[in-house]
This record gives sequence, C-alpha cells and structure tokens, in this order.
Amino acid sequence: MKLTSLNRISSLLIILVLISPLKAEEEINIWNKSKKVSPEAEKTIIGNTTEKSKIKIKTDFNKIDKNKIEIENEIQENLDEIKIFGVFDPAENDFSLDMWSGTQAEDIRSIIKRINKIKLSNTSQSFFENIFFSFAYPPPGMGDKEFVELKINWMIANNRSDLIEQSLKQNKSFHNKRKVVQFIVDENIAKANIKESCEKVNFLDKSIKDAYLEKFKIYCLIFNDKKNEAQLLYDILKEQKKSDKFFDDKINYLLGISNETSNKIKEDNLLNFYLSSITIKKFEYEPKKNTKKIIWEYLNAANLIKLDDVDDKEKLKNLEIAANQGQFQKEKIFSIYRRIPFDINNLINANNIYQTLNPSDARALIYQKFLLSDKIENKISLLFLLDDLFKKDNLSNLYSNFMSDRLKEFDPSNIPESYKEAVKNKIISEDRFIENKIKYNDKILYKSKVIKYFLGETDKKKAQKDFNKIYKKISKNRKYFFSAKDIALIDSLKKDGFEIPKSLNYSELSKKYDIPANLLNLAKTNQSAFLALKIVEIIGEDEAHELDPETIYFITYLLNQTDLRKLRNEILISALPQRS
Repeated sequence: MKLTSLNRISSLLIILVLISPLKAEEEINIWNKSKKVSPEAEKTIIGNTTEKSKIKIKTDFNKIDKNKIEIENEIQENLDEIKIFGVFDPAENDFSLDMWSGTQAEDIRSIIKRINKIKLSNTSQSFFENIFFSFAYPPPGMGDKEFVELKINWMIANNRSDLIEQSLKQNKSFHNKRKVVQFIVDENIAKANIKESCEKVNFLDKSIKDAYLEKFKIYCLIFNDKKNEAQLLYDILKEQKKSDKFFDDKINYLLGISNETSNKIKEDNLLNFYLSSITIKKFEYEPKKNTKKIIWEYLNAANLIKLDDVDDKEKLKNLEIAANQGQFQKEKIFSIYRRIPFDINNLINANNIYQTLNPSDARALIYQKFLLSDKIENKISLLFLLDDLFKKDNLSNLYSNFMSDRLKEFDPSNIPESYKEAVKNKIISEDRFIENKIKYNDKILYKSKVIKYFLGETDKKKAQKDFNKIYKKISKNRKYFFSAKDIALIDSLKKDGFEIPKSLNYSELSKKYDIPANLLNLAKTNQSAFLALKIVEIIGEDEAHELDPETIYFITYLLNQTDLRKLRNEILISALPQRS
C-alpha cells in the first residue's frame, strides 16, 4: 500500500490502534487468489473446501507484532499471499485446495507432458479438466506462475476458449492474463467476428498494458463509431511509444485524418493482417506454405480465398495441401472439383482415363463420376477409388471425413456383402454411448437397476433393497460368475456403506485381480489428484466402456480408496450398464 502523505500514515496508524484489541472474523472468497492470510488461516481454508463459494477465515490481529510494521513508503504485512488459479470448485470433484501437496513438481511436469501427447477420449478429457482445472495451491517445488502457465498453455494448445472464458470470469488477475485474452480476441478475429472480439478484449485489466491489445481496443472504438475516444487512447499509445508506422498509417486512415493508406500487407500478426485487409482497396493475398494457420482461418472466414481460374493447377494443389493440414475448408476443395470441366466422354470412361490426368484433375473426375452414379455399388467403388487417389498424394486428412459421411448416407441393408466390412472400417464413429438409453438386466449384477443409485436416480435405501433382491436371484444360479465389473460395483457399494451379504465372500473374489503397486502407493500416500491424472493417462484414447473389465475394477477400486466418488461414478455409469 503506497502512502503519499503524512495524513494517510496517521490515519492508518489510528485504524491499527482501534482494531488491535479485537479478534476479527473476515469472509474471504477462496477464488480471490490475491487475499492474504496467516498460516493458521491457511489451515482453515484447506480444512473447509466443501463450501462452494466462501470460506470464513479467523485472523487474530492481536498476534500481529506492531513493532515489526515498518512504514516508509509502503507497509510490509506479515502475512502469506494465497495465489490460486482454476475454473472448478475442488470440492465438486472431491478434492481440496491442497490436492497437490503430496506430489512433487517434477512429477506434475512429467505427467502433463505425457498426457499432452495423447489424443484424449471424451472420458479422459473430462477427467483431466475436472482435476487439473480445479482451484488449488501449486505442488511443492513449483511457483504459482509456472502452475498457471501450465494450465493456460494447455487451454490454448487445445483451443479451449470455453475454459479460457470461464477462467477469465473466475480469476480477476493472474500471471500472463494478456496471453489468454489475446488468444480469444484473435480467435474471434479469425472467425471474422469482430463484434465478439471487441467484447472479449474487455477482459483485459486496465492495470495490464499490452501494446497489441491496446491497439485492438483503439480499432474497436472506431468500429463502434467512437472516434473521439479512439483518438484519445491512440494519443496515449503514441506518448507511451507503443505505436508504430504501420499502425499509425492504418488508424489515421480509419479515423479520417488521412485520405490514403499504404497498400503494404503486413502479416506478422493477425491484427496487422486484418487491418491490411479492411483498408486496402481490391485486397488480394496469395497464402503460402508458411502462412500462419490463424491467417488461413481468417481468409476462410472472410471469404478472401478464391480460385477463379480452375486451370491454375499449382494453386489448386496448394489449396489441397492446406485443406489436408486443416488450414483451408475441405468442403471448398470439393466445390472446386465440381467446377472443373470434363466432357461427357471423359465422365463415361472416367475409370479408364483418370490415370492419364494430373492428380488434382483425376480426383475431380472420379468425384464428378461419383455424383452422377445411381447404383450404390458403383458409388461405393468410386469412393474407395478416391480414397486411393488421396492416399497416393498423402491427402487422407482431406478426404477421410468426407468418405465417412458419404458412406453413412447409405442404407446398411443395401450395401453389397462384399463391401460391408470395408465400409464399416471406413466409417468414423461418433460415440453417442452416454446419450443412449440404459437397458437394465437384473440377471447380471453390473447391468442391473442397482446402477440407478450411481446415476442419482434412486436413494440408498431403495438401492439396498434392489441389491438384496438381485443378489438373492443370482445366488440361486450356481453357474453365475462374478466378473471384474461385478466386483467393481460391489466394491463401490461397500465403500458407500451398503450391507454386503457374508455369503458373497467379496474379499475372496477381489483377490483374483491385482492392483498396480505404484498406483496403490499413490492412494496410500494421499496423492489423490496425481493418482487421478495417472488414471487419465491409463484411460487415454479409450472411452470408459471400451476398457477391459480388470482395468475398470482397479480404477474404481483406487478411486474408492481415495474417496473420489464423483469420478468413480462417472466410470461406473459409463462402463457398466448395457445401452440400447
């Protein structure tokens, strides 16, 4: 706190004297990471993380040694600063603010690196986000800045603008905030959604001065017809020597101060490229191989990429490569293919003459032949021929989804037997497993209506009755085999306080399945959050229902051991029931 006058110093001393005999109870929102508390108060925070919004912290001001308060130009408070960053309340996922206290920093760094190399399934990604983006103190050996950096880098790398916006709304200030604000601003510029971009830039604190975002603020004021305000901010920017000749030229033109602007296209960042595109008359730009992806995205969204001359095979080839890399819209490639002229003879004899054409024309010819074909067998044959042609030029990414979508349009009953397996392998499935209706089967324990308890559709008392009834039924079947999935269900019921019949001999049944020792040790050493990340790594690219029964069992067992019941329930309701 800066003290600029004797009067202010005197006032502060009076306040300290007045409060010195008192014990004050102060309400602190745990999400305001800049609050300052004593070590005793910190323990209070850690022990009361079940409250979602606010935690009461008792601070004994009598314990503060006033003799140690030095007033020079600022006050040194004998308090520790809490710095936490996140999106989710840790208690919602059975964690606490000190969820990383038992795990070393290097272990966190290593596992995040490994997870970043995995294409996470919906299950594992949901797990990861609930764990990693819970509000928490950094692990030992890692500063709060590095911990925040790990989180914002993941959000940016995975294009999670939704998480970024949540983090901006729930964290007033944090390390490198300008980085995530610029990301969502650029993301919306790239979509040619300037209005939205101008709204996002307001996430930036006034205390944070960033030349790039300040420039965009100025443009936004012009965009919203607030030129006087824009002029004022622009003058301040120049005084701070944060402007440059290119920006000066563009803003003066947009403000109406000058009637002309340079035709130079600057592409060092998206803002400069955008300003170039809106100020240059008859703007033309030929993207290159090294053109930034975000500029490609803007060119697509603003409809600034056109192939007027379909005979320009070199440009078409470059666009195919760009589409394969996700820089150019794939659908537009097929639109270009439709515009390439072929005579009727070429189309009739397409299967025989495509090999004589250049690769782009060959693909265009076969594609047009596909569009003109009536018989389903011919269409499928041409789709597979196209697949070969795209593969030959390493353009499979451009074609795979198109092929899958076309194959899905066919009635499965009309697909020739010789193609059925091949068609099945080429269709990219969209996992709708969780959304499908559950089919309960009370003859099999893990498929029974006992699962309703974990879905939150029935209470414990009713679930206990259902369990007793179903167990009584299956126990009469001497051939009934208790699978690993059954054991996972029983272990979870036992954890939640259900009565398990002695005749079930649960402990003996569970001995058949080994729990990895390294994971069991994490549970024993109270490293629940790190263990949960290990489980994310194990699940990896698979959905929960795709895991083998033994893996389902040891995952749910470990989650039970660490009281991570919400995550456990997500595994159970995905992996156990049969769905229609």
